[in-house]
Amino acid sequence: MWVNLSDFWIVVLNVIGIPAIHLGISWVFIKMKRSLFDPGAPLYRDRAWERGGEFYQTFFRIRKWKGLLPDAAPWFDGFAKGKLKDKDPEYLRAFIAETCRGEAAHYVQIPGIMLTLIWNPWPIAAIVMIVYSLFSNLPCILLQRFTRARLRGFLAEVVNAA
Repeated sequence: MWVNLSDFWIVVLNVIGIPAIHLGISWVFIKMKRSLFDPGAPLYRDRAWERGGEFYQTFFRIRKWKGLLPDAAPWFDGFAKGKLKDKDPEYLRAFIAETCRGEAAHYVQIPGIMLTLIWNPWPIAAIVMIVYSLFSNLPCILLQRFTRARLRGFLAEVVNAA
């Protein structure tokens, strides 16, 4: 803790600060150009072990809980990723790029939550915040990767059928 505060103010700052960090990072990423999130970049490429998204369903049962995760993009007039709205290849490519944007935002939120260590006491709060930042962002990252893998397969089917 760099700032010495009473327990009351630590709680107040956490209640306000943690959502503000999540939403602030989301807002910044939504305002960035989609072209910055290249689905062909090494970070976003499909891995053989993902097996077109099957890995995420098999090991994490992602379809059972994916609907519980919020999509902050529509809150900021961003691209809604809750449902597939079109089969047009350009729409699918945009959707795929948006999963890259979402994944990147969640990667940044993991260390972003560490800003709370300015006012939270060490070492217990540090451990809690590290665990929280991982558990609050990893499901979202997994969902973005699952969705992108499935969309790539669907896009290939659509393009081959045309």
